[in-house]
This record gives sequence, C-alpha cells and structure tokens, in this order.
Amino acid sequence: MRKQWWYYVLIAGAGLLVAAAAAAGLATALIYPSLPSLEVLTDYRPKMPLKVYSEDGGLLAEFGEERRSVVRLKDVPLVMRQAILAAEDERFYQHGGVDTQGVLRAAVSNILSGGVKEGASTITMQVARNFFLSSDRTMRRKLNEVMLAFKIEHTLSKDEIFELYINQIYLGQRAYGFAAAAQTYFGKPIAQINLAEAAMLAGLPKAPSAYNPVANPPRAKARQQYVLKRMRELGFITAAELAKAKETKLLVRGSSRSYGAAASHLAEMVRQYAYQRYGEQIYASGMKIYTTIRMVEQKAAEDAVRAGVVEFNRRRGYPGPEAQVRLSEDEEARAQAMADALGRDEVNGLLPAIVTEIGKKQIRVRLRSGDEVTLGESEVGFARNALSAKTPAAKRLQVGSLVRVVQLAPGQPWQLSYLPQVEAALVAISPDTGAIRALVGGFDFSRNQFNHVTQAWRQPGSSFKPFIYSAALERGVTPATVFDDAPLEVDPAQTGDQLWEPKNYDGEADGPTTMRTALYKSKNLVAIRVLQATGTEFAQAHALRFGFTPERIPPYLTMALGAGEVTPLQLVSAYAVFANGGMLPRPYYLTRVTDKDGKVLESFAAQPAERVLEARNAFVMTSLLQDVVRRGTAAAASSLGRSDLAGKTGTTNDHRDTWFAGYSPDRVAVTWMGYDQPRPMGPGETGSQAALPIWMRYMSVALKGLPMKAYSVPEGVVTLNVDPKTGVLDPSGQPEYFFQEFTPQAVMPWGIGGVNVP
Repeated sequence: MRKQWWYYVLIAGAGLLVAAAAAAGLATALIYPSLPSLEVLTDYRPKMPLKVYSEDGGLLAEFGEERRSVVRLKDVPLVMRQAILAAEDERFYQHGGVDTQGVLRAAVSNILSGGVKEGASTITMQVARNFFLSSDRTMRRKLNEVMLAFKIEHTLSKDEIFELYINQIYLGQRAYGFAAAAQTYFGKPIAQINLAEAAMLAGLPKAPSAYNPVANPPRAKARQQYVLKRMRELGFITAAELAKAKETKLLVRGSSRSYGAAASHLAEMVRQYAYQRYGEQIYASGMKIYTTIRMVEQKAAEDAVRAGVVEFNRRRGYPGPEAQVRLSEDEEARAQAMADALGRDEVNGLLPAIVTEIGKKQIRVRLRSGDEVTLGESEVGFARNALSAKTPAAKRLQVGSLVRVVQLAPGQPWQLSYLPQVEAALVAISPDTGAIRALVGGFDFSRNQFNHVTQAWRQPGSSFKPFIYSAALERGVTPATVFDDAPLEVDPAQTGDQLWEPKNYDGEADGPTTMRTALYKSKNLVAIRVLQATGTEFAQAHALRFGFTPERIPPYLTMALGAGEVTPLQLVSAYAVFANGGMLPRPYYLTRVTDKDGKVLESFAAQPAERVLEARNAFVMTSLLQDVVRRGTAAAASSLGRSDLAGKTGTTNDHRDTWFAGYSPDRVAVTWMGYDQPRPMGPGETGSQAALPIWMRYMSVALKGLPMKAYSVPEGVVTLNVDPKTGVLDPSGQPEYFFQEFTPQAVMPWGIGGVNVP
C-alpha cells in the first residue's frame, strides 16, 4: 500500500527532532561543565557609587562609574514589578528559564512582520547575559545564555532572580537598576514611583539609548504607552488606571537635577575629601557621606541664585537667540532638525526651546519633551529689539530660533531667557556651630566648576565696613559720634597707591552725620574718617580677628571701602561673630562617613567657637546693622516681616562685585554676584539690586516657621537718648547704645563721647 506523503513528512520531522535533541544534548554535555560559577550571583556585590547625603537624609550626589541603589524585591512597588513583567517577560514565574511559548510567539511575529521585531529573551536569560556574557550575536553566546539560564533557575528562586535583574540591568544615564533609574529620571526613590513612571522605566531595558526620556522623549513616550497597553492586556491594571496613566504628565529630570537639590559644588568638596582620605575605592565601595546641608535650604538657595541671575539678565536686555535652526518643509527632516537642536544641555533650569510661532502678544516655543509653552506679552516686550526687522538675521528672533526658557517656580509663567555670563554664589551657616546649611558655588556646575564660595577672592566693598566700625567702637567711637560727610583727599602714603579722592555712591555729601546714619546709608566718606579716627594698623588687626587673611587685607585707608579681598566663606563666618555674640565659628560641612552597610568610619562635630569680640561690641554692631535693614540700603529685606534681621550691602568700584551679608540669630548668609573676570556689571547693579534679592529669597525659606528672637543687651552697654541727627544727648530723643566707659560727657565740634574728629 502506497504510503501517504504526510507519513514521510512525519518521519523527516521526527528525525529532525531526534537530531536536534542529540545536538542539544551534545551541546549541553560540552558547554554546561564549562559554565562559570554562580558565586557572583549568590554573593551579589555590585559596584556601588559614593553617595553624598544632606543632614536630613536627602540624596545630593553620586560619584562612580555606575549609579546604583540596591533594593530588596519586597521594597519594589507592585506596579513597578508588574510593568517589568509586562514589558520583558510576562511568563517569568511559569517558565524554567527559557520561554518556549515566547520563542514560538516571537518567531511567528517576526515572520509576519518580515523582520526581527520581537525578541524572546527571558528575564533569567538577561541576568545571565548581563553578569557573564558579552552582547555578541553568535550561536555559541546564545547557547551559553540558554545553558546559564537553566543553571541559574536550578540554583536561585524566581524572586532572587527577579531581584538581581531589578538591581543590575542598565537603564541609561549611567543608571544601573530600577532604583537608580527612578532617582535619575524622576528624582525620587523607587518606593514613590507611580504607574505612568513605572511604565516609562520598564520600557528602558529593551534599548536604553533609544527609549531614554531625557534624550528621546517621543520614543520614550511611545514605549511607555506600549507597556501600559500590555499591563492592561495582562489584567495588571484597569481601564480607568490605563486612561489616567496615559494622561499623566511626567516630570523627567536630567543631570544634577535628578536629585532633590543640586549642591554640586558642595558635593565636589565632599568627593575631593573622600578621594584624598580613601583613594579610588570610593567610586565602587558604596561609601556614604553625610553633610550638614539641609535639603529644603539648599533647594531654596539654588532657586534664589537661579532667579537672581535670570533677573539680572532681564535688566541687561535680550541679546537674541542662541542659534537659528533651518526647518524643512519635510516633516521627518523638520522633526530631526528640531531634535538635534533641542539636544543641547539644560543649564540650571534654562531649557532649550525652538520658536514655533510669533504673535503680537505671545510667542510659542517647543521643548525637548515635545510640549509647547506660551510666552506672554511681557516676553514679547523683553524681546522687542530682537524681533525688529533691523536686527541682523543671526540675532533676530523668528520661527526656528533656538532660545532658552525658564519657569522659576511651578505655576509661574514661562520666561524668555539666555545663558548668563555673570556668576553668583550663596553660602549659609548656623552661627552657633558653623554648620554649612546651604552652599551654591556658582550658577551651573556643569559649565563652571570653580567654587566661588571657597575659591573666589573678591573685593567685599561696603560689606567690609562693619569690621572697621567694630574696631572704632573699641577706640571709643560710638554710634552717636558725628563725622563730617564732606569731600576728602587722601595722600598716597595712606592708600598704598596714589592720590585718592573718594566719593559717596550717591554723589551726595550730607555734612555732619552720626556713625549710625553713615552705616545704614553706606556713606564712604564717613567710613574713611572713621578709619582715620581708629587707625589703620589697629583696624586691620581688629578685622583679622574675624578670620580674614592678613596679606589680603592691607592696612591702608582703602580698607574702609573694602579694597581688600575675601571669600564668601570667610565673610559668612565673620558676620556670624556679630550674630553669635562675639564668638567665631569654624564652618564645616561633614557629619559622618559610613560604609555601604552603615558602619561609621568617621564622624565630625563642630569645633568650639572662639571668643574674638566682646559680646557688647557684637550687640552694638548688630543694632547698627539692623538699621541697614530697617531703613538703609537693605530696606527691601524688611518685607520679610522680621525684626531680627541685620546685614550690610556691598558694591565695589564700577559695580564689579555686589554683595549682601546678613543674619538673624538662627542663620547667617552671604550672597555675591559678579563676573569671573571682574568687569562692570552695568549701571544700577549694586548689592541692593543684585545680591540682596537672592539673600531674601533664601532667608524667606530658611527662617520660615522660626520665631523672631530679640538680641539681649549684654553687660557693659548703657542706653541713653540722643538726637539722631546730631548725636547730642536729648531726653526726648531716640535711644542709643554706648559702652559704659564711653558714654558722652560733653558735646564737641564734630565729636561726641570723648572723640573729636576733625
């Protein structure tokens, strides 16, 4: 009987199966014994970066080849685990390491699509590849991967394998593992990830570069939508949850903004210390270093510096777009051109954007995320010159222009801006201990690593006057002592340079003026006369008590106007002396160093503050500096609604440096703005205009919820009523403070309290 054709096909198929089984058996016999030990999995010790934390446990920075945070599977949210399974291996808990159903499904899908559109690697196979194998596409590597997957499944439980995968897989932006990715892309711990964010992260293993939400938002969004769809098909989420997740707007972060606060300059200080102390091991051993920084205050400081620089740029006017992008009529070419242009780095919140529409009252721009934002009528006015047809084409604002936009706070209008050339810095400490609570060393660390808080030697201008006035108090000068605010010529021998004819900032000379009035009005001519009455050598020696560097503060009359050099860190600790009743704290920023398991390797504490000034001197100086805030050059700070604020503005010649140094009993902060290569900042750019608003923004957050505190009158201080204009004793006048041995006994021409000033 003639056999049916299918009989031969069956025989052939059976033969092929036998041959395949024999080949598989032979491959197993040859390959399995040579497979590597799984000790690296059973005793998992991944490279862990150095992590820098704030005092309150917030992550500030990481240093190492790999960003990684190892988490237990039970600590990974269910929605994150489900998203991974939906995206990578839905039958993970059913198969034995190789999913035969998945292989067949992928094969059919690829045949129907005419190409390799779907893979069949399981989570176990990916663990094998990531730990032991290269990414070479060879038959031997694939066989090794399959054999290793079987071996892993035989050795470890499913949950152990899943946990290894969650911690080891590369997800772009130097992030290894989903916990690190959650921090990198969304600036939050994995425990706080929502459904939409989980789906975005789960889409990354397939191709971290292609689906990176920082570098390629549209493709990342499409991949996220696919993962959400798969989660719905598998019954992990409801239709309502799917709809909500699809509409959830994700705030994707990049670079240092992945953390709760940037603190990049402070973090670099920590890294340098750790490297000098522990060497190369810091980059892989999982060491943790805790600092004195407080997260809320650091964030406030960064926001304040950003806003201050953006506002300075606006006062200087809009210089035009960063570049012009040729937008093709071909949709694909147009999209590529925009993507390339928008690939430029974000700079401290200044986002690259492409102008897509210009109207009479608004400008529309597109961000890298694909979102379009509207710039209102104020921004059209700001860009007026750049919109003019008379402006050269390269600097004309038009459709296709690459610009920078910024939103200074959630809910605030978007602003047109540009990359700044000016720099700014802020440092704040606790006056009693010297603990640094916030430090911003420059506008953007990625552009400029120079730490202006610790490394910038700049002239302090009038912010140095309080140290001269403090010295004068020791010589018998009082707040009521009257000096002549009149034109002055200073001999070169007293300046160390040449004939000097100083002027007041406002150009006005008010005649007889009390020292109190002269300080809050920042009268230069009076400051010089105060220094003359005190003596330059004595005043220099007195100022050096506050921690300044001798060779940077030469004993000349120009010292009265801050012609020496200080760093912001020096100035903040010096002002802390006034806030701390005459005690000089030593700024510090480290609290402890631990290994990856939390074992303390080093701990740090505040050094005892040193008495450098009598408490009564600090008190009288504080009363003088409070008037600067109440009615002087820093009167804007009175809007904070606190009676315990004191401080001094500073502006150097030609507006090259601007300062504000101020304090309350709980916090001392110094802000500075200027160019790295000193040059005029422009008319009207004073400490009051440029530096003070930064200080105010920071202090409004730092002091929030803290009660106002009165400064106690110490021993050795008496209060007498005087005429505030003449300094003459007057029972109906205003209270004034005096050292008890320097109370006024007689009224003399241009002098009170035993000091006769010509």
